[in-house]
Amino acid sequence: MPPRRVIELRGITKRFVDGPPVLRGVDLTVPRGCLYGLVGPGAAGKSVLLKLVVGLLRPDAGALLIEGEDITGLDELRLHRVRARIGMLFQNNALFDHMTVGENIAFPLRRAGVTDAAALAERVADRLRMVSLPGFEDRMPAGLSGGQKKRIGVARATALKADIVLYDEPAAGLDPVTSQKIFDTLRAEQREAGATVVMVSSDIERLLTITDRVGMLHRGRLIFDGTTAEALASRDPRVDQFVHGKTDGPL
Repeated sequence: MPPRRVIELRGITKRFVDGPPVLRGVDLTVPRGCLYGLVGPGAAGKSVLLKLVVGLLRPDAGALLIEGEDITGLDELRLHRVRARIGMLFQNNALFDHMTVGENIAFPLRRAGVTDAAALAERVADRLRMVSLPGFEDRMPAGLSGGQKKRIGVARATALKADIVLYDEPAAGLDPVTSQKIFDTLRAEQREAGATVVMVSSDIERLLTITDRVGMLHRGRLIFDGTTAEALASRDPRVDQFVHGKTDGPL
């Protein structure tokens, strides 16, 4: 029976040269099939945490388990195999400038061994329809707006239909209507695939319409972990201020 805890952090600490710790002994578990919203003020360590989960950064202390396997000591070859099972949208989109939009979206599929041209084209077209950019296959990233690049990043992150997907600001730079459509689409995708998702977003109001659980980072520590309803009802003044967007409070 596969482990219920798909992502598990135990005492994770991370710091960069000559700076204070970005993450300070973080313990966090994400159950299988959960859409987990990770929130917190700027520089709280949210993006760093996602990069640790996918193995792009290594922690200074602690253990990080993916489906029960501690990845902190894996070599690059074995880390590559872990990353191949994870879809990720980076905050800065991270599109390949020398590739067309279609080639960017097809990239994770090709790495997974999909070579049939018709199957690739069909999947790319499906992902472009999903983000309301049909017919963009032959466009180059340099000719896209920031919002269009974000949507192409979402299309690429979901191309593989991975069991684990990490999103860093999937709706940043989009108008409110498009943002809600993206959130709703990602929730529907997650439910259909039964995927385990961790999503970082500053759009708290819309994020909380789709999450199962929420964690809040503050100054490198996880100060809250619970259901969405529990987050909205939290009496911790920091959590209350942040999730409700209040101007007055300790933050």
